[in-house]
Amino acid sequence: MVDIRADLVKQLREKTGAPLMECKTALQEARGDLTEAEVVLRKRGVASAAKKAGRTAGEGSVGSYIHAGGKIGVLVEVNCESDFVARTPDFQQLVHDTAMHIAAADPRYIRREEVPAEVLEREREIARAKAGAKPPNVIDRIVEGQLNKYYEEYCLLDQHFIKEPNLSVSQLIAGRIAKMGENIVVRRFSRFKVGEHAAATPAGAAAEGAVK
Repeated sequence: MVDIRADLVKQLREKTGAPLMECKTALQEARGDLTEAEVVLRKRGVASAAKKAGRTAGEGSVGSYIHAGGKIGVLVEVNCESDFVARTPDFQQLVHDTAMHIAAADPRYIRREEVPAEVLEREREIARAKAGAKPPNVIDRIVEGQLNKYYEEYCLLDQHFIKEPNLSVSQLIAGRIAKMGENIVVRRFSRFKVGEHAAATPAGAAAEGAVK
């Protein structure tokens, strides 16, 4: 077993908010590499989030963000399981960061399941047209890549978080679920830009489920 220095455990805890023993175990698995240990914790956070995804998130907070001299504004509702967690600085920071991200990244949907079938079919047609006369298995890979690119561009949970581009918004939320111990759901949002129609999330956005 690798001997892990206490200062490394402390650094990882301060960076991730994970329990001390989890930090120590992750560092041992990563053989003392702080960056790799953070990856280990994030992977575990995703697993933790998946276990909590079926739990009802009936509390939470509505956050707002105004940007560009009042030209862009966002309202977002983020839910958790208890009023206690909803009031914590960590949860409020997550709500703020989510609103700020939406202002900057302009997602159209929360999760990929909300993308209309006709939109996906259009993206498939574009990909097939670009592929030309390539073999069917190659075309299938191109189509899959095109859809994943679309999800990353327009679905909030698939987008790269603006403050930490190495994380998706889904991974960001998964980490907070692991830290706070409750299911967290981005319920709905509206983004307003002066001169444009408000882009409200679809009615189906209120469906339960944390990270897809």
